[in-house]
Amino acid sequence: MKPRVLVTGAAGLIGQYVVKTAARWAPQWEVQALTRADFDMTDHVAAEHVLQRLQPSAVIHCAALSRTKDCERDPQLARRINVDATAHLARLCADIPFIFLSSGEIFDGRRGWYQEEDRPAPINVYGKTKAEAEQAVLQNPRHTVIRIVLTAGTSEHGDRSFVEDMCRTAKAGKNVTLYADEFRCPLPAGVIARVLWELVQRECPGLYHLGGSERLSRWEIGKSLLPWYPELNGWLVEGSSQDHRGAPRPADLSLNCEKIQRLLSFPIPGFRSWLTGRERQGVDLWEYET
Repeated sequence: MKPRVLVTGAAGLIGQYVVKTAARWAPQWEVQALTRADFDMTDHVAAEHVLQRLQPSAVIHCAALSRTKDCERDPQLARRINVDATAHLARLCADIPFIFLSSGEIFDGRRGWYQEEDRPAPINVYGKTKAEAEQAVLQNPRHTVIRIVLTAGTSEHGDRSFVEDMCRTAKAGKNVTLYADEFRCPLPAGVIARVLWELVQRECPGLYHLGGSERLSRWEIGKSLLPWYPELNGWLVEGSSQDHRGAPRPADLSLNCEKIQRLLSFPIPGFRSWLTGRERQGVDLWEYET
């Protein structure tokens, strides 16, 4: 029998790509996709029953309350999902590999190109919950934390990625304001999925950063998408984080990814280089195909 890996948050953006690329990157594994409809991971008893029934050999934990504004609106829910449920799942997986997707939001964004050794200093609720969850996961030397920042992709219902959010806003006839002084290192969801499958098979636990090799402003990211998403033409507006209202947002979340790159069989691409190297011919722009 094939070893079984559980993928939580399988209805989310990255979870969807992990599940649908398993046959390509991890054919020797049996994949069990888990969504919120399958079980409430904040119900600790239900979580225990699921793990006992499925007996996985590894878990990729993608599920989270990940929208910053939702976490600010309900900090208690954010903590139950992002911290308590994660810590409980990690305890249940004490004897097997457990890969937890965290976020660059654990940093304050004052300088960028963060390394794994840099001290977390979150400035919003989402970042605080992710930082606390990391501590719980990394108590086990068999477990892994991967910090990501900004993911591009196409989800089942068109409401999961930042690209989909931008297109939906433009189609509604509203301007999409993008800050020229806020920096990220975005990656396609398909690349992240391939990295996750390589880590599952290599069993190299620890803390890793995973981001694109290019540091781009939000404004640069938006402009690079125009040839692929013509619906954005005329709706992108250059702005400044000085005018931001709402939950605190780190200015620069570029990540140094040298540590994880040394483990991988392929180079981590930059966002613009990825786009310029693609041909859109009825395939998913954001899936890693080669």
